[in-house]
Amino acid sequence: MTEQHARVTATAVMAAAAIGAAVIVLRSPSLRRMVGGLVKASAAPLSVYAMRTVHDAWEASAPPGARAV
Repeated sequence: MTEQHARVTATAVMAAAAIGAAVIVLRSPSLRRMVGGLVKASAAPLSVYAMRTVHDAWEASAPPGARAV
């Protein structure tokens, strides 16, 4: 088995597992509520992290000697 074939196989297995988990969550009302609560709880921290990452990348892309405002 080549490395490329192993990567394709691993990707297919992971995709099948993700789809299977999604089907199980979507079919169970209690799991849907739990996932909904987790999404709500993580939305604010993830948005702050994304904004900070974009800001840091913007600052890092400035030419040398440029003054930040």
